[in-house]
Amino acid sequence: MKRILAVLSVLLAIALAFPLTVKDDLGRSVTLKAPPKRVVSMLPSATETLCALGACGLLVATDDYSDFPEEVKRLPKAGGLYNPNPELIVSLKPDLVVVSKYGKLYETLERAGLTVYVVRTETYEDIFRTVRALARLLGREAEGERLVARIQKEVYQEEARAAKAKTRPRVYYEIDPTPYTVGPDSFIGVLIQKARGVNIVPKELGLFPKISPEFVVEKDPEVIVATYPDAERVLKSRPGFDRVKAVREGRICVYTGEQDNLLSRPGPRVAQGLRLLVDCFHR
Repeated sequence: MKRILAVLSVLLAIALAFPLTVKDDLGRSVTLKAPPKRVVSMLPSATETLCALGACGLLVATDDYSDFPEEVKRLPKAGGLYNPNPELIVSLKPDLVVVSKYGKLYETLERAGLTVYVVRTETYEDIFRTVRALARLLGREAEGERLVARIQKEVYQEEARAAKAKTRPRVYYEIDPTPYTVGPDSFIGVLIQKARGVNIVPKELGLFPKISPEFVVEKDPEVIVATYPDAERVLKSRPGFDRVKAVREGRICVYTGEQDNLLSRPGPRVAQGLRLLVDCFHR
């Protein structure tokens, strides 16, 4: 009986929370009349967060890149940031669509009468803010707090492992061969710090700056992390990189595929990405 009353209390609290109006990451007011039952996620990190909140069953479509957990692979795919398929999204009649702040997809979907929540998850703190925001939209705030606590516990465990290291190597992190990298205030930059590495990129350059290869040669990192295929060959072929300590000593960690996903998605599996960095910096 107590359990039934507890469930009824939760349902009543959710019912009283709606209609719900919140601000999204563009500062727009988003109103939901009731907890969403049909959700489209156009971001892999949001997809993983929604599923970690127990809402995988509400998803009716995702972007092309959402591939975790396994059950989202069989959902309809509605394109990516640069090639979205708004016609498919509209045809599925979702009562909530979660999209990136980049691109103008939200404008198209709102003109079609859909409710759209825009997400910007770029810093480490953004991860937890986004968890809580999505949990609130679902009427699952308690689950959101439990998820935040779980992620933070897992991150702390990896930090504690890294804290045993006696050195803090200078690190260069390359997202793609353009080359784009990460600043200290980005979520990956914070992971580098938590793994007891020292980012060679100053925060003045921004969260995800594009830099020159000459900058890397000048800073002479002791470890390089790259997250695209064939990265080691690309790095070694650049003028002057044969003088970089990380190249000379073979301390280049290349993470692609699923490992890249762990590092590049600011979501519930962030501690697994941190683990890769700890292993790379201190092996």
